[in-house]
Amino acid sequence: MFDKLDFILEKYEELSLKVSDPDVINNQPVWQKHIKEMGEMEPIVNKYKEYKKAKEDLQDAKEMLEEGDEELREMAKAEINELEDKIETYSQELNILLLPKDPNDEKNVILEVRAGTGGEEAALFGANLLRMYMRYAERRGWKTEMMEMNDTGIGGVKEAVLLIKGKGAYSRLKYESGAHRVQRVPETESSGRIHTSAATIAVLPEVDELEVDLNPNDVRVDVYRASGNGGQCVNTTDSAVRLTHVPTGLVVTCQDEKSQIKNKEKAFKVLRSRLYDLKMQEQNKEIADQRKSQVGSGDRSERIRTYNYPQGRVSDHRIGLTLYKLDSFLDGDLDEIIDGLITSDQADKMKAL
Repeated sequence: MFDKLDFILEKYEELSLKVSDPDVINNQPVWQKHIKEMGEMEPIVNKYKEYKKAKEDLQDAKEMLEEGDEELREMAKAEINELEDKIETYSQELNILLLPKDPNDEKNVILEVRAGTGGEEAALFGANLLRMYMRYAERRGWKTEMMEMNDTGIGGVKEAVLLIKGKGAYSRLKYESGAHRVQRVPETESSGRIHTSAATIAVLPEVDELEVDLNPNDVRVDVYRASGNGGQCVNTTDSAVRLTHVPTGLVVTCQDEKSQIKNKEKAFKVLRSRLYDLKMQEQNKEIADQRKSQVGSGDRSERIRTYNYPQGRVSDHRIGLTLYKLDSFLDGDLDEIIDGLITSDQADKMKAL
């Protein structure tokens, strides 16, 4: 590990000199490339410097323990204990920082909500989940943009596609992919019987055109009149767009904008992300076949979480964590479970290494 850390530190210092060179500064593409590399290395470099400083301080304290008077020796003992704890913590943090990075972690997210089993109740739960993720994005200062919405007319969501823009959005939301189950008494249930229904979440990284080889000849584009509850252009112009990717059968529709051009742009953005996701799922399946843990694998069939309304609890089945604060969780207070998932995923990766 320390050979690798020394190499990173040496590389960082080398880049620091380069970005100060007038010739490099004048070559902006190269300068920006170096700045980006430094930004990726900086957390590791800073932590390694803290580790090295603690090791030096520990050596000094041990020398004081051997040479000082009684009072200094007592001070040195206390300092040694504190420094040894720090060094252990820094070592663990460095191990985590050195784990292979997911190249998608800093990307925006395309989050898809689909009602599953349970009819109208499942659609109402889908609406609850959509609001939950929008509130979470708001709490973290991220921006959201509705790409597509297919509602039931009475507050439920059959399907919705939401773009979430923010630094590190994918790194935190990628663990949300899977089946979400709800247990509660529907408003339409007169006998008070608890029903179980479900909705599925898919979290896709937003990708640009260079990351996906999308042949326009493979895509059939259909335009039609938007449908909905009324408003300008609804049922009056052919503004809605449907894309069909013939080789895979993937279909994307978008009618959220009044402009056909904007709807087409949005639909292609979603299609690129879905195609990229198909490729990712194939790779993740290969990895999952080699290890038992599937935290972060994005397995769509996996039931990942249960929301129990009568008991006010939410349980994540992958890490065995249950919280009795369902109301605040549905209001976007997701960090405790997401942090637990990240920690579990990091631990699994460290074991694999």
